[in-house]
Amino acid sequence: MSPSAEGSQALHFIFESASYLDAGLAVQALRMALSSRTLRPGLVHHSDRGVQYASREYTGLLKEHEIEISMSRKANPYDNAKAESFIKTLKQEEVYMFEYENMTEARERISEFLEELYNQKRLHSAIGYLPPAEFEQMLMMPDPA
Repeated sequence: MSPSAEGSQALHFIFESASYLDAGLAVQALRMALSSRTLRPGLVHHSDRGVQYASREYTGLLKEHEIEISMSRKANPYDNAKAESFIKTLKQEEVYMFEYENMTEARERISEFLEELYNQKRLHSAIGYLPPAEFEQMLMMPDPA
């Protein structure tokens, strides 16, 4: 198999894995997110109605951390417009720009894009033209009382 064909297969696997209806991958991602954040009261978790997000293990983890569960309405894709926009950005600004040699390179490059560019530098209109990391830091500041 040629390097670019393997990279293509790797990319396909990543996106297929992310949409595979298995709670294990979603739970693993949620655990990783929870371990790297300081949670504040009032946090809302919004998702589509996928079985992985409705699974007992996934919702139990959210409840354990006192996170409000919000799911999109049935057959209403507009509830997930921000997530769809994110996937479009990821594809246009990272995925379509490269031919990954293999699965390892695809994972590394996408992780690098998310952590170093998307979260740290890319400005987002929905949060006042700030990078997400800066916006999150602002949210974590003590309320001036």
